[in-house]
Amino acid sequence: MAVVARHDPDDTGCLEIEGVLQREPDNAADPKAVAVHIEGERVGYLPGYVAAAIDLSPAGARPVAVQIFTQLLEKGVRAEAWAWIGEGDPRWAWTEQKRPPLSPGAKVAAKHGGTDAMVADALAGGGERATQFRAGMVDGVHYLQMVEPIKHLKREGRLEDALVLCMKAIEAAESSAKREKTSPPPFYTEQAAIVLRKLGRRDEEIAVLNRYVDACPPKYRQNRIKERLDKLLAG
Repeated sequence: MAVVARHDPDDTGCLEIEGVLQREPDNAADPKAVAVHIEGERVGYLPGYVAAAIDLSPAGARPVAVQIFTQLLEKGVRAEAWAWIGEGDPRWAWTEQKRPPLSPGAKVAAKHGGTDAMVADALAGGGERATQFRAGMVDGVHYLQMVEPIKHLKREGRLEDALVLCMKAIEAAESSAKREKTSPPPFYTEQAAIVLRKLGRRDEEIAVLNRYVDACPPKYRQNRIKERLDKLLAG
């Protein structure tokens, strides 16, 4: 990013600078889009849900504090930026000493660590929330904690191991959903179906998709898993 190169001569990979928020009413993809400009260069956009809610007229612009971090990765320089749209001086979550995860591996580790911390906090807090989280656990692990390990095993080609985790997560997710009288999260069933498709085990793929549909309350059974199942049966 050129603006970082101009203002980070010591190559610390951390820059705090003033920018400008500018609506883009002519943006074909999102007329409510809000771009972030620094020294006339558009460096990114606010997330859609923030852009839609921010107090900024279609023709309006306003100054904003921006924080940018960069890191040289295998495929080149990775840059991520944050804009402070709150009141008063910025209170950044990241600093030069406490940098955000930018590499794919660091992002995965941070996400997994955040999930572990959330589960531990819920269990330690007791009460209804702890009971709810315990309902989603199998072998001492919450199904949310299995997302990244499943992805990792699939990337390594360890499909049988990934399938074992998928089935454990499905069991835990079903238990939690039954308690809440809602549908289980579909991610684990989708991953199990993908693995079974790669392993050429069509009957088991049909079975795991049927299992998900049966676990949903009747009013929620017309869903993307049911659509996948119908296509598989029709094929």
